[in-house]
Amino acid sequence: MQFSNQKFFVAGISKSGDSSARFLLKRGATVYIYDDYVNDNVLAVMQSLEKLGAVIVTADMLETAVRACDVLVLSPGIPIDNALPVLFRKSGKAIIGEEELGSLYLRATAVAVTGTNGKTTTVSIINDILKLAGKNSVMCGNIGNPLVGEVENLTFDDYAVIEVSSFQLETLFSLRPHVAVITNITEDHLNRHYNMENYVFLKSKLIRGLRESEYAVLNYDDQRVRQLAENTRAEVIFFSVDHRTDGVYYADGDIYCAGEKVFSAKDMQIGGMHNIYNALACVAAAYALGIDLQIAAKAICNFKGVRHRLEKVCEQNGKTYINDSKGTNVDATLKAVACMKSDTVILLGGKDKGYDYGPLFENLRESRVVHAVLYGENRLKLLDAALKHDYNSLSMCTDFYTAVYIADHMAKEGQTVLLSPASSSFDSFSGYEERGEAFIKAVKGVG
Repeated sequence: MQFSNQKFFVAGISKSGDSSARFLLKRGATVYIYDDYVNDNVLAVMQSLEKLGAVIVTADMLETAVRACDVLVLSPGIPIDNALPVLFRKSGKAIIGEEELGSLYLRATAVAVTGTNGKTTTVSIINDILKLAGKNSVMCGNIGNPLVGEVENLTFDDYAVIEVSSFQLETLFSLRPHVAVITNITEDHLNRHYNMENYVFLKSKLIRGLRESEYAVLNYDDQRVRQLAENTRAEVIFFSVDHRTDGVYYADGDIYCAGEKVFSAKDMQIGGMHNIYNALACVAAAYALGIDLQIAAKAICNFKGVRHRLEKVCEQNGKTYINDSKGTNVDATLKAVACMKSDTVILLGGKDKGYDYGPLFENLRESRVVHAVLYGENRLKLLDAALKHDYNSLSMCTDFYTAVYIADHMAKEGQTVLLSPASSSFDSFSGYEERGEAFIKAVKGVG
């Protein structure tokens, strides 16, 4: 791609948009930047880019700028069926995302991870394994820095461990990881992708273009993921808790690879069956990369977890507070609930992602959850599902902070207050991280 004679329209000036614009400007491209929601932070970034030569596009300039530009670089936060990309598509112009731009110039060995849940934990552990093995490795993509911000720093001898979301996969075509991992596929983001068929197809894109010399690490116990083995030429390594596969599996409390014991799960510092699955995926990835599996075992067992995923905030007034703000879908929340060792008051709510919440409340009835506090934009939909499934131990409010206050007062000594919302945070927060930090501050304020 020649930069100096092309004009790029960067839409969405988040972290990925900022990195894309800087990458392009450095290479002499003409860059137009636009965001339909300009707060103080976005404005500061846009002004910084303007000083480097970018052209700020306002709403009244939009159509003129679209006509002038050759390529749209789309933020993952903007749906592919938004009016802006549709306008570019109708004009026959290219649409790419930040990860696509980065993939075109990536020299390092790529390990890419997608799936509904477990992506961040899996990426974090694989990165730890590579570092412990003496490799220069960076986490990037949907975790850490955008890929396009790292490509210049990585050589052919380095590793990029890339978290890839379904939003990014909408505009990703050129990434050819040496190892691609799909952790699981459960209902998520249906408000954006419309149905499970579309969502599964997007996840499958990560392995569709792989060659015979590359590896697809797939969850054998997830039927949707297992069937994706038919869509790739790569060598498939299955991982499983329920079956003794030829790849990596869990049996009698231990993790095995190719029939040989690697380590005992009781030595892991992170608990829950979902983390057994994450560990299996990491062992499979290490095996595909030719890493000593005892090094992999050490890194896995030393791993203490990621922020906002079953993160213990504190114990006060005889109660335990757990931040699982990363639980943004039903499956993730149910996995968190399964880890609770005491009676629990749970906070549920936020922005709806198109779920059927019936299975959530059906399972809560058989769990340690004794009360649910519903809040946020989707509280009425949650309430409707709860009542239809005879879950009646409920409180409801609008505001997040009020919900934390209610949960704290509903919980008794010896019980746990769990934030695992089964919903996006975008009704009130910029992301699950901000929501998690708000919970931590609120908890320490109400104690």
